[in-house]
Amino acid sequence: MEIWQILILFFVGLFAGWLNVMAGGGSLLTIPTMLLMDIPAPVANGTNRIAILAQNITAVYTFFRKGFSDIKLSLSLSAFASIGAVGGAWFGVSLDGVWFDRMLAMVMILVMIVMATEKKKPLEQTDNNTPLKVKNLALGHFLMILAGFWGGFIQIGVGFIFMPILHRVMGFDLVRVNMYKVFIILNYTIVALFIYASQLQLLWWTGLGLALGNSIGGWYGAHTTINKGEKWIKIVLYVALTGFIIKLLFFS
Repeated sequence: MEIWQILILFFVGLFAGWLNVMAGGGSLLTIPTMLLMDIPAPVANGTNRIAILAQNITAVYTFFRKGFSDIKLSLSLSAFASIGAVGGAWFGVSLDGVWFDRMLAMVMILVMIVMATEKKKPLEQTDNNTPLKVKNLALGHFLMILAGFWGGFIQIGVGFIFMPILHRVMGFDLVRVNMYKVFIILNYTIVALFIYASQLQLLWWTGLGLALGNSIGGWYGAHTTINKGEKWIKIVLYVALTGFIIKLLFFS
């Protein structure tokens, strides 16, 4: 990788980190950008985990500082998700070339549809002293294996999988959904990153540049009003994704 390419990915990471806080979908930009730089698909998929790891370390720390933590349940959910992530990561390592591009394009189309039709609910105000009412504990842990497989495989859109599991199946309020989600993603990303790194030559300096951008962008997004300009952010995201999809399907 040339220095100018790392700089581009740093700025893409800035926008992706900010987008993750403001509207979601940052990985929808980072992986396709690396593919456009002719980085092999599995390498791009693995390198992206470096940025994901950094971003979720920051997020977990932020929740902890605000008094939100549940180590015991977070670790058990993470353990089951990590089991799935092992299988997903091995599948991601083996999938290469045009088939990865086509699958990625289909995932991006599905995520765009979900984002366009999603009905947002206001964030529930809660604190860590509110008693937990956990529902469907066994089912929730089982579904974590499936969510972990997807996260280990491609990561893109994984939030749309965790949200219904944690919110609708297990009954957590939306604040705790995010608290558990970032902790789980942090842990299974360590597992997935180890597998990718053991099987592929990941671009560590590229990943670190991307991680720095993601972290700064996420920090800035956290200090921006959540709904301010979200409509225009999504328009820009949809336009960019449409271009990526056309490239992946017809010009790979």
